[in-house]
Amino acid sequence: MILGWRPDATTGPHALPDVRIPADAVAADAAAQAANTSASGSASAVASPIATQSQSSTGTSSTGTSASGTTTAVPTNPALRDPSTGSALSTTAHNMVPLDTIARFSQAPTAASVNHQGTEVAATISFDLQPGKALSDAQTEIEAAEARIGLPNNVHGTFAGTAAAFQQNQGSQPLLILAALVTIYIVLGMLYENLIHPITVLSTLPAAGVGAVLALMILGMEFDIIGLIGVFLLIGIVKKNAILIIDFALEAQRARGLTAEQAAREASLLRFRPILMTTLAAALGALPLAIGFGEGAELRRPLGVAIVGGLIASQLLTLITTPVVYVCLDKLAHRRNAKRRRPLREIRV
Repeated sequence: MILGWRPDATTGPHALPDVRIPADAVAADAAAQAANTSASGSASAVASPIATQSQSSTGTSSTGTSASGTTTAVPTNPALRDPSTGSALSTTAHNMVPLDTIARFSQAPTAASVNHQGTEVAATISFDLQPGKALSDAQTEIEAAEARIGLPNNVHGTFAGTAAAFQQNQGSQPLLILAALVTIYIVLGMLYENLIHPITVLSTLPAAGVGAVLALMILGMEFDIIGLIGVFLLIGIVKKNAILIIDFALEAQRARGLTAEQAAREASLLRFRPILMTTLAAALGALPLAIGFGEGAELRRPLGVAIVGGLIASQLLTLITTPVVYVCLDKLAHRRNAKRRRPLREIRV
């Protein structure tokens, strides 16, 4: 004979009340709870609501109480032995009680696994952006919501994924731009052997940066890390235009003795064609990125738009601002040199 559960008893949690456990096990648990309570200094006593009955397994028979209260005798079979130990198995009857006598069960949704971040329990909350909203706006709203909720000290939130990368890049962008400007200033100072004229070259960079940002704003794009890369590319292209003018002006002043105004004007007229050709070549090269379609176009378009917008703005402003800045700084340099070369007055005693 093969014993098994009824099919309707294994279909769900509603079959748990049909599970029965020995009453002596329940009494043992109640006694252990009473002992723990008394050991901790509590005056209350715990008693099991289920009566227990002394049992003997050494005789030829044992008695048990059925569900109706009658006692039945169950014969012990000496042939039943534990295969591992060889001792006789007890067939003593037990007073069986339903499982719901000592336990309650309920159903509730729960996580299949517990996620950790480091050594702390963590829960991930994902979010998406509305059309026309930037990631920085979402971060500001989330931080404001955390402040309104008033999270306890042991609960804190951090950004992850794309939001974390954006936060790191946003904090390092000013340092990257400053490092690029310092490097350019040092290189140009060594080239011209002068501390004034490198500032003339750097004065053309704000126009390119403003043009790149305005182009992104007009087309509704974010100034993200890709746009920052476009600004770095503009730094190398735009400063080349200023270098063409300044090199020619310095050479005209040193070789032919022209004034700063004359040298700057002649340099702007003669260098207009190469400046325009190099600017158009760079802009047309970046134009496919700005109007590109297909897979990955959303990543390439900010780069192309930043380059084209910055080149257009710098081309319109460089030929105007660079000669003016060059003349002003040249006059400032002559004043400083004149003060250094001023002869000392004789003092008569």
